[in-house]
Amino acid sequence: MTEPAPTSASSPVRVDHHTFELTDSDKRVPTGFDTSNGLVFSRPGQAVICTGISAGWVNVSVQVRRHPPAQVDADAWEEIVDHSVETTTGALRVASVMSDTPGLPVLTPQGPGTYRVRVHARGRDTAPDGAVDEPVEEYLLIVWPAEHQPDQVHRQTDHYGAGLRAQPSRPAPPVPMAQGDDGLRRRTRERLRRRRTP
Repeated sequence: MTEPAPTSASSPVRVDHHTFELTDSDKRVPTGFDTSNGLVFSRPGQAVICTGISAGWVNVSVQVRRHPPAQVDADAWEEIVDHSVETTTGALRVASVMSDTPGLPVLTPQGPGTYRVRVHARGRDTAPDGAVDEPVEEYLLIVWPAEHQPDQVHRQTDHYGAGLRAQPSRPAPPVPMAQGDDGLRRRTRERLRRRRTP
């Protein structure tokens, strides 16, 4: 039985702060900045793709598959990393940090769980740290269900990625108490009030 054709689509995606994301909800949690592979890092429900430009647009293509590709297309890309991502809702999709979500398909149609994303990048050395009106960088994301595994690097040749890998990673800041935690806040205030009452 042959592998069904992957779901494929492409779209310009807005970049801000050197990143665009894969996310499975509207809630954003500070992720820190992990530069160890120079291209992609994640926490459950959210993955971050590191771009050369600081702000502007990049071209993003996606392929959603049931199984991993038979081979790696290393010649056409400057950076390629396989990275495990976890979705808690099963609705992981490409998103911009400060713009509308592009019209790309859900990347995790098999539902909640762990997936592998092969992130391909090229053009990050074209306008590093710049702000662009027209895309100068391209990304291909191939996603399939898979158990969690360490990162697998297939290619690392751009200068921008080398610069990221030379930097120390920055941990995420503490997560502030969400506004939805009103019950917890109320109980905490009540406990403190009882302690102060003679």
